[in-house]
Amino acid sequence: MKKQLLLISILITLVYVTGCAPTVKKTQVHQLVKSTKTWDGSTLPNYPKGTPEITILRILIPPKTDLPMHYHPVINAGVLLKGELTVITETNEKLHLKAGDALVELVGKMHYGRNTGSTDAEIIVFYAAEKGEKITVKK
Repeated sequence: MKKQLLLISILITLVYVTGCAPTVKKTQVHQLVKSTKTWDGSTLPNYPKGTPEITILRILIPPKTDLPMHYHPVINAGVLLKGELTVITETNEKLHLKAGDALVELVGKMHYGRNTGSTDAEIIVFYAAEKGEKITVKK
């Protein structure tokens, strides 16, 4: 019996010393952004008092592509999953994003996105609107 316990102890020690021990993964939470302002420093508007409607879009922008000039009348935020993207305002303010970057997007301010990279830019955008309200208005 003592020999069996000794053998088990040696095996357990070998497992841990050689790195073969099972790893325990834990849930991780990383805050990407929390703000009361858009990326250019403008204060976010108050929420409307109507029925809320949340929209989540996955947008793929091919390389060497400009989106049309537009604005968002509602609060929205996004995370660039892959690629690179530059957001450019009508007054030529710029924000360059790379994969993993989060942003609180402009509200009520004309702008467009430009993918100057050689791969698709993929972004997930969350819009918080009043039910039936447009989330994007093109110029």
